[in-house]
Amino acid sequence: MADKRDYYEVLGVSKTATQEEIKKAYRKLAVQNHPDKNPGDKAAEERFKEATEAYEVLGDEKKRQAYDQYGFAGVDGQSSGYSRAYADFSDLFTSGSFSSIFGDLFGGAFGGGRSGFGGFGGYGDSYGAPRTGQSIRVNTEITLEQADADFKKEVTYHHEVACEACHGTGSKKGKNSKKTCPTCGGAGQLRQSRGFFAMAQTCPTCGGSGYVIDDPCDICHGTGTVRKNQTIRVTIPAGVEDGQDIVLGGMGNAGPNGAAPGDLYLRVNIRPHKYFLRQGQDLFVQIPISFTQAALGLEIEVKNLVGQTIKVDIPAGIQNGELIRVKGQGLPKYKGGSSRGNMYIKVQIVTPKHVGMKGKQILKTLSEALGEETSPSPVRFDQD
Repeated sequence: MADKRDYYEVLGVSKTATQEEIKKAYRKLAVQNHPDKNPGDKAAEERFKEATEAYEVLGDEKKRQAYDQYGFAGVDGQSSGYSRAYADFSDLFTSGSFSSIFGDLFGGAFGGGRSGFGGFGGYGDSYGAPRTGQSIRVNTEITLEQADADFKKEVTYHHEVACEACHGTGSKKGKNSKKTCPTCGGAGQLRQSRGFFAMAQTCPTCGGSGYVIDDPCDICHGTGTVRKNQTIRVTIPAGVEDGQDIVLGGMGNAGPNGAAPGDLYLRVNIRPHKYFLRQGQDLFVQIPISFTQAALGLEIEVKNLVGQTIKVDIPAGIQNGELIRVKGQGLPKYKGGSSRGNMYIKVQIVTPKHVGMKGKQILKTLSEALGEETSPSPVRFDQD
């Protein structure tokens, strides 16, 4: 998957986390996003695959050490993520050994039976079924203003598409030159018995497809797919959150042998704003006023996120740091119709650094008129 996240970030643990903490974090994510609990939820499926790949590396001390030192380059080729996990453990679902072997990790949360993983991670319900293409993730960036309404944006990315020369078959001139893989006998996997349970690994000869091609295509070299640069126009819904994924079905990598393509996960990153701070649907902005304006009160003009001028009353006697709510001037709720959050103005009272003689006289007179103390008493921390 393109643009992979840091494995520690995926599991939500620190780089100094113990193996028990890593195990606990993965168990929580796996239970939450397991396909049995989220049928048809592609986003949960991707999170489960991502967490499994992260745990496969961080849960192994040697792989973790290589990753800590060299990043993804240190574990390339050592981890194939969820597809490998599926292959390694597939026999355990049919043999009923899953609960006994992984009970410590998952506590029986997933239940037995192969149906818990069938059709997921690029595998069909049987080894002979076509495998779905790989889903991919692409990052895009928008401004906070652009998140205020539906926004159309062009996104360019690379993905695998069916080879036109062989029509996705992988064979020269499109002819069928497949034959059963001599290594795995068409199963796509090599099984080994290890004590009381069986383990399975993807066949290195056919890559899990169960067949090999005698006369591979000159363009795709037998893979059936070629890499293509594509630009699409995407509508990013109003109110989208920073880091949120928009799922575009069928826009990922093409599947082998004409199988359905995977999905494209468009991750939306929102650029920090110069003046506004976002919290959910609400926006916060800080406005400076003088202490005399704070004492007397006034009406100010403030621009909202999209540049519209709004008149706001500042009440007399307002204190530094107080918030004034401007209803309905926040961001719209994601796919929530006309519902909007609020804008909050935080008042910052500015004290002048330099005051002239006349100003000092006026301020002294004001201080005496207000009866201000020259030796004020401290305020208790437990008092409002």
